[in-house]
Parts: sequence; structure tokens; C-alpha cells
Amino acid sequence: MVYKVVVSDEDVTYQLELEDKDAKTVNGLKIGEEFNGGVLGLKGYKLRITGGSDKNGFPMKEDVDGTRRFKSLVNGGTGFKPTKKGLRRRKTVRGNTIADDISQINVKVSERGEQTLAEIFAEPEEEQEE
Repeated sequence: MVYKVVVSDEDVTYQLELEDKDAKTVNGLKIGEEFNGGVLGLKGYKLRITGGSDKNGFPMKEDVDGTRRFKSLVNGGTGFKPTKKGLRRRKTVRGNTIADDISQINVKVSERGEQTLAEIFAEPEEEQEE
């Protein structure tokens, strides 16, 4: 199981992949919970889960408990943006708990580490031979 993790820090986002062994540490966490960023190689950072989507693209919704898929009548918010006032639709959403079916996890920085994210994700510059 591999998770794509989207780390949001103010106006900038970064993408990482969370491999097998480290992925087990976030399994079972819910939207709104925090975990140590050291799992992703972000030493000293605390990250808060804000959402995600499963392998078929269905979004995670905070008020649906568990890992199940659920057809919910929504009038806005996660999974649906109404074009008219009062418009409602029945949309399939995923529960708020991370499980094996989840493919993407959205997180935001709640506590910063010593290095900035720009420094951590900066590509090493190649030395030019002259």
C-alpha cells in the first residue's frame, strides 16, 4: 500500500509518497488528527489530516464514521458544489478513517520544524564544470 501525501503549507503544496512500513503508522487515523512528520522525512513537523480520496476518486468526508463508502444527500461541501440555491444531490463519499483503500491523503502543517519546507524540498543544484 502506497499513499500519495499532499502537504499544504500556506500557499505552497508539496507531494510525497508514503511507502509500506511508514504507511502503517497513519492507518486508522481520522480527519482532524495529527501525526509526526518524521514519517515523511519532515523532521520536527506535526501534520494535521484535512482529507483525502480513495482509489476510485471518492472524497473522504469528516462526518461519515469509519472506512466505508456512503451515499449521502449533500447540499454543498465535500464532494459537491451546488450551482443554484437549495440544490441537493446524492453523492458517494468515503468515511473519515484512513484505510488500505485510500490513495491520497491531504495534510496541512500544524507545527513547523527547524528547516523550512522549501529547504527540504529544494532540488540539489548540479555543479557546472567550466
